[in-house]
Amino acid sequence: MTRVRKVPQRMCVGCREMKNKKELIRVVRNPEGNIELDHTGKKAGRGAYLCPQIDCFNQAVKGKRLQKALEHEIPMEILDILKKQLGEI
Repeated sequence: MTRVRKVPQRMCVGCREMKNKKELIRVVRNPEGNIELDHTGKKAGRGAYLCPQIDCFNQAVKGKRLQKALEHEIPMEILDILKKQLGEI
């Protein structure tokens, strides 16, 4: 008998929809306080998940949901870098 594995679900902080973890991109605040995209999903630190669309990123920033999920204020320079990296995906 084959065993069915559960697929981990995470909520996008932008659109607030539950999706498969592999479909989302993780934004992580590492122990040093740097905020960056985590393509592997395995970096150490506090994480938040976003859909790979700019709309979700904009909603998360506008509603301060990304800042709240990471428990840290995010400077505009870092937000611009994240937005640029997200647009390249």
